[in-house]
Amino acid sequence: MLDMRRLRLLHELHLRGTLAAVADALRYSPSSVSQQLALLERETGVELLQKSGRRVLLTPQGELLARRAGRLLDELELAESELAASLDEVTGTVRLAVFQSAAHAVVPSALARVAQDFPELRVEVVEREPDIGLFEVSARDFDLVIAEQYPGHTRVLRPELDREHLLTDVIRLAAPPTGPWRVGSLADAVSLPWVLEPRGTASRTWALQTCRAVGFEPDVRFETADLVAHMRLIRSGAAVGFLPDLVWAGGPADVALVELDGSPHREVFSSARRSSAARPGVLAVRGALRDTVAGFTA
Repeated sequence: MLDMRRLRLLHELHLRGTLAAVADALRYSPSSVSQQLALLERETGVELLQKSGRRVLLTPQGELLARRAGRLLDELELAESELAASLDEVTGTVRLAVFQSAAHAVVPSALARVAQDFPELRVEVVEREPDIGLFEVSARDFDLVIAEQYPGHTRVLRPELDREHLLTDVIRLAAPPTGPWRVGSLADAVSLPWVLEPRGTASRTWALQTCRAVGFEPDVRFETADLVAHMRLIRSGAAVGFLPDLVWAGGPADVALVELDGSPHREVFSSARRSSAARPGVLAVRGALRDTVAGFTA
C-alpha cells in the first residue's frame, strides 16, 4: 500500500511547483522531501519525477497520482469532519486567512462571539491578500479565508473551494470633512491628490478604471495597502480616495462621503475546502462572521 504521507508530498509538489516551496510549507528540508518522493517512486515502480534544469517536474504518471492523492486527502478530511460532528463539544483549531479591512472590521467581534459560544475552539488568524489566501486554503495551509472581489475583477476559479457571501460592500469617494476642497462628485477630484492601494491590486485597477471613465488620471501621491492609513490621510486633508463601507465597521464615517454613479460595490465572501466545510469548527467561525456582518446593517 502506498504511503499517504508521501502521496501528500507529491500532491504538494503538484500544487506549489518546487521542492523548496513544499519544504517551506510543510517545514521539511528540501532534501527530506526529495528523499521521500524517491521512496514513493520505488513504491510505485513508476517514474513520477523528471529533472528540467534545476527544477523537478511531474511526469504524466506523477500528475495522475498527484490528482488522485488530492482526492484521497479530501476523503480523509471528510472523515475527520464527520468524526468531529459526532462530538458534543466544538473543539480543535480553525486557521483563518483574512484581508486587512476585514481583519479590522469583522474579525475582532467574530472572535469574541466564538470565544463566548465555543470556548474550547481555538482560532488562529493571519492577514493574507485574497488571492494568496484562497490558494493557501486550497493547499490546506488554512481552513477558511475571508476574501473580496472588486467590480470587473474575477478570481481564479478553484472548484475544490466553496464560496459563501458575507456582505455587499459599497464603495464611495471619500474626501476630507473640512478644508478648502468642495467635492460633490468624482469630477470635482480631477486635480486633487489621491491615495490608492499599490499597483497590481484589484482595488487599484478598479480605481484607475473608474477615474479614467470620467476622463482623468488620478494624481497618486500616496500608495499603501493599509486602508486605515487611507482614512487618516483623507481625514487630515492630505488626499481623497475610494473607501468601502466596511472600514467603518457599521459605525459613522468621519470623512465626507460622495456617492458614485452606479453605486459600485465589492463582494466580501468566505471560502473553505468543500471537504472540510462541514467541520463544526469551520461552521462555528462562519456563523460568527455572518452574525457580525449582520450587525452592521441591523
